[in-house]
Amino acid sequence: MQGTILVQARDAGKISEGMQNALKEHRFSDAWDLNQQHMQIEGFPRKHVVNNLLEGFAESLDRQWLEKAYGLTEQAFQEHKQNLLQKETLMYLSLNLAKCGLHVPASTLLRKLIAMEQYPPVTAWSATVAHMSQSSDGAYLAAELVLEIGYLFQDGRVDPRKKVNGPLLAMKPNTAVFSVVLAGCLLFGTTRKAEQLLDMMPRIGLKPDVTLLIIMAHIYERNGRREDLRKLKRHIDESHNLNDIQYRQFYNCLLSCQLKFGDLDCVSHMVLEMLQKAKKAQNSIGIATLAFEAAANGCSKMYSSAQVVEQGSCNEKSDQPENPVLYECRNLSFEEFYRDHKFLKLEAQTKELLDAMLVKLQKQVDLLTTGRGILRPTEKTYVKLVKAFLEAGKTKELAEFLIKVEKEDSPVSVDDSAFVHVINSCISLGRLDQAHDLLDEMRLAGVRASSSLYASLLKAYCKENRPAEVTALLRDARKAGVQLDASCYETLIQSRVLQEDTVGALNLFKEMKESKIPRSGHQDFDMLIRGCAQSGNAGLMAKLLQEIKDGQKVDCGVHDWNNVIHFFSRKRLMQDAEKALKKMLSLGHAPNAQTFHSMVTGYAAVGGKYVEVTELWGEMKVLAFSSGMKFDQELLDSVLYTFVRGGFFARANEVVEMMERGRMFIDKYKYRTLFLKYHKTLYKGKAPKFQTESQLKKRESALTFKKWVGLS
Repeated sequence: MQGTILVQARDAGKISEGMQNALKEHRFSDAWDLNQQHMQIEGFPRKHVVNNLLEGFAESLDRQWLEKAYGLTEQAFQEHKQNLLQKETLMYLSLNLAKCGLHVPASTLLRKLIAMEQYPPVTAWSATVAHMSQSSDGAYLAAELVLEIGYLFQDGRVDPRKKVNGPLLAMKPNTAVFSVVLAGCLLFGTTRKAEQLLDMMPRIGLKPDVTLLIIMAHIYERNGRREDLRKLKRHIDESHNLNDIQYRQFYNCLLSCQLKFGDLDCVSHMVLEMLQKAKKAQNSIGIATLAFEAAANGCSKMYSSAQVVEQGSCNEKSDQPENPVLYECRNLSFEEFYRDHKFLKLEAQTKELLDAMLVKLQKQVDLLTTGRGILRPTEKTYVKLVKAFLEAGKTKELAEFLIKVEKEDSPVSVDDSAFVHVINSCISLGRLDQAHDLLDEMRLAGVRASSSLYASLLKAYCKENRPAEVTALLRDARKAGVQLDASCYETLIQSRVLQEDTVGALNLFKEMKESKIPRSGHQDFDMLIRGCAQSGNAGLMAKLLQEIKDGQKVDCGVHDWNNVIHFFSRKRLMQDAEKALKKMLSLGHAPNAQTFHSMVTGYAAVGGKYVEVTELWGEMKVLAFSSGMKFDQELLDSVLYTFVRGGFFARANEVVEMMERGRMFIDKYKYRTLFLKYHKTLYKGKAPKFQTESQLKKRESALTFKKWVGLS
């Protein structure tokens, strides 16, 4: 017996030696086989061998070996041998799992480290969540992680004066972590989860930097938080280190949010103010240019060099040469990772990933452009604003706005003005009365309209057989001194003939002859439309047509009521929130996922309101069936959390089924932890002999959920 044990001990030693040699030579398949042999003989190898194996597999950045490395750590935790695993090894493995898109294992290792009180420094784990934030599921999980870690520091729970809290405080989330995770939430549409992170920031004593302020603006815009954006404006206006890109992003968010609420007076005022500033700046630049041109050659050289510097300052960060450290730190060996005690390379890597995400956010800015620090509205701004005016039936206000725009931003020709494009778009969409009203406002304001506009509208009226409007428009055209073309007269004559008005047709023919109108005149409206469609840049008119045809009418009231309900829910005034929801429904506004998310999170914050959430869940399902309300990941996740916390497992299973059917990501680790925290002893023993049907169903539901989270 003793001889057998000695042989086995010798064999285990040889296996460990062979395993290390295989790892040095990157023969991972052989190393894994030898590890399996060792496990069969003696179980886990020695601590340094286990960690070498995990480090080698992690360094390979091969998904197959990373999964095996993670499986080995899971086995160690299950067998309560986590003391074999080094903190640095688990951090490195977590980082590389995140790099390869294995977000759940990466987050689980970070959570395990925290549970073991082996706190990873923020500079290290920030790189892990930065890599996680590059995909939809990873971004959601990264936000969950930051919320969990941030919770440890809320409301001054950790005393910074105690030396023993040093490692824990080193883990506290910083602005870089919040920026990268919030940017991920924005890119993948989980902005209500992002708002939960924003609510946490003041509670852990975190002050936002300029980058974080701009990201906050994006989140407030997406969630329709107009008042929060207005408050943020004060901080933006007081910041002196904002660049052109950041300035443009903030005002783009502000403009977009005002459009969501249908605040047309505010938006039109902002647009006109921008045009006035741009015109003033343009005049100043013109005067300065003439002055410089008149100067001597030496001065002109100085001017050109200054211009280069000024233009360079307006360029985006992506145009500047990148720090070579950023390239070096992408794939770190374990040795480099271990030697970098302050994790400066990982910090640089986080910054690089954040910069790339910020560039993607910048590309979503489409309402404003900037040059030399001056904001200008884009065509899309006009398109959205005009559409909003037309939908609100504010034709007179639209005309006044367009007249002011033309004064500030003079068009190249009369036919190319915003007024003409808008009227032509209304004609094309069959909104003839609105087009006529705009034409009247244009005439009354003393703005000369082109004959093509009258011709297009007359033809449209003739096509729809509206003789009274044709007569009125002809009278207006004659008053304005507009000469119609031959094609317009032909359409009018044909219309009179079809109405059997022979006298009217002859009179029009005589008028045409007396005016000596040639056969070829202005292009008709159909030719204009074809020209727009064929050109590479379709212009304002074509974009407006597309926007009105494709876009749905926005119910601005929904945003207003969502803000009211969010305010009450945030203050935990749930009775007021319920009244607001009833009022919203009575006024005919359809609640959406954002409305119910505010309600559910409000009930969760109050605590113990599980019956109310159950009733709300019923209302949601009715609305989804009747009005087509869509459930999203954030809403269902908040509902699921409340049901699991309250032990409503039949409802929880229903939500899980809905999320899985919609292929939504669910953080099982979170729900497993929640179940163990509040329902650890639930239905653990044998089932009682006598149970009612209700008790039996409750037991079955709880066991089904327990199995789903992997606890059976």
